[in-house]
Amino acid sequence: MKTTDLRTGGCLCGNVRYTVPSAPLATVICHCRHCQRQAGSAFSVVAVFARSEVRIEGALSTFEDRGTSGQKVYRQFCANCGSPVLTDTERAREQGLIFVKAGTFDDTSDLRPTTHYWTKHAQPWLALPDGAELLDQE
Repeated sequence: MKTTDLRTGGCLCGNVRYTVPSAPLATVICHCRHCQRQAGSAFSVVAVFARSEVRIEGALSTFEDRGTSGQKVYRQFCANCGSPVLTDTERAREQGLIFVKAGTFDDTSDLRPTTHYWTKHAQPWLALPDGAELLDQE
């Protein structure tokens, strides 16, 4: 369990590293098909931060996607190892937010997702937790 709010993380090969000085504003799970494909999994877990707090070292490449909602989604990853690191949207930019892929943190032990998005695309074999906020849209 973390004893400080300073968080660090990075990609698989270590070419991209980041720090954030605070706990996430939220930790959420997206079940949309685009996030499933991009994550290579049943869903994507992201931690939400004020974009001004995230400090990146190293170069990220960007793939521009059209999310399930139709809005542009900028999927940022390490060009060397392919690890997804950040997800960004126009709406998040307007709100001063950015999404950090939760699996890239050095310590993930205290991350507790509370909201699930695009649950109509959730895998039928996946039990969603009691008490979580379940949303069918972004």
